[in-house]
Amino acid sequence: MAEKEIIRAEIKQSAQCGLTAPSAGSHSVLQDRLSFSPLDSNDDRTVQPFPRSPKLKKKMASAGPPSQEQLGRRLEELQAERSRTEAHIQSLKKRRADLSRSTEVMKQQVRERFESMQSVLRQDEQAVLDSLELDLRQTRTRLDQVLKSWKEHQDQVSKNISGTQRALSESAQRGEEEEKGQQGGLSTKKPDASETEIRLNEERFEKLLKTLSSISKQLRAQLQRKALLIDSSTVMIDKKTCHSDITLTSNGQGMLFSGSASLAPEHPLQFDRVCCALGDSPLAAPKSYWEVDVRCSSAWAVGVAYACLERKGRDKGAKLGRNRNSWCLELHNGHLSAWHNDRHVACQGVGQTALQRVGVWVNQEKGRLVFYDADSMAVLQRFSAAVTPVFDRAHHQFTEPLYPAVRFLKPPEHQTWPNHVELCHLLNP
Repeated sequence: MAEKEIIRAEIKQSAQCGLTAPSAGSHSVLQDRLSFSPLDSNDDRTVQPFPRSPKLKKKMASAGPPSQEQLGRRLEELQAERSRTEAHIQSLKKRRADLSRSTEVMKQQVRERFESMQSVLRQDEQAVLDSLELDLRQTRTRLDQVLKSWKEHQDQVSKNISGTQRALSESAQRGEEEEKGQQGGLSTKKPDASETEIRLNEERFEKLLKTLSSISKQLRAQLQRKALLIDSSTVMIDKKTCHSDITLTSNGQGMLFSGSASLAPEHPLQFDRVCCALGDSPLAAPKSYWEVDVRCSSAWAVGVAYACLERKGRDKGAKLGRNRNSWCLELHNGHLSAWHNDRHVACQGVGQTALQRVGVWVNQEKGRLVFYDADSMAVLQRFSAAVTPVFDRAHHQFTEPLYPAVRFLKPPEHQTWPNHVELCHLLNP
């Protein structure tokens, strides 16, 4: 009873000082008779430390001072701990130094690779310049020969002019006879048609520039693709999710539309009405990139989805891009579009040739998804955490693990059903 009265008195005193009543979790603290004081209080009372429990006091009192043997063992333990700590610190310092050395080695290897590429470019540049210089020398040689012929004709004309002037100074009659004689020995020289053909091979030069421009675009695309290949992931399809009309190759990367339903029993994860399939595992890395070969399919959808994507039925919840749980790039009736949350936008900047490979890059940490033309590295569609006229920002923040997803679509009647889609192996590009 005395302890309860003391507790009530302490609670009353704390309330008067501006503190709220303690919660039920503070009951054990109150039992230790703790004195509370507000932080901004000007009271000069000394705040008592937390008292030790009676059991601990009794144990410490009965234990007495530690013996020499106990102190010795404790000292040995502390010294051993200090040795282990020092060894670990040295190990961390060594790792830090090794990191710097390893980075320098990597930088040197990268410099050597780029120096090798630059050496090839310099050699090719010099070969092209030498070819242009050779063309220039050959053209100059031909032009010099024609120029020499015209200079000889010019000299002959000058001689005739001089002779004619001398004859005129002697006598008119004699000059006329000599002039006729001189004119009879000199014919008028006309430009040869072949002279107009003496010029640099401009057609060849224009072809060269076009070729270099094409190589430059391809090189730029490959360098951009190189950065994505660093994040390349091996993607395989989960057989348990495949629609019954889909036959999966042995390596788990090829999907063939068989047209005949499998006799195997239906799995709970299997798509039963939509001809679709998901990857066998979620994307584990913060950044992932993979490519899908779609050359042998005339109607398809490639993208990513949450595991909660519906598997049964034909409603929008089971179709890629028609719900909040999936994003996709889709080719249907010859039109390429990007879909999410049952909204779509036509992909701009698509080349005249049919799309061969689709590149998919995901940055899960920043909520970014980009579809590429894997040959030209042109961006087909970009999903990000920015507000766009079509897609809602909130659904671009990935809140669950993402799975690669592929779907076969029904083509127009005059086309054959698409038959094959392949997930590319990119570990050794």
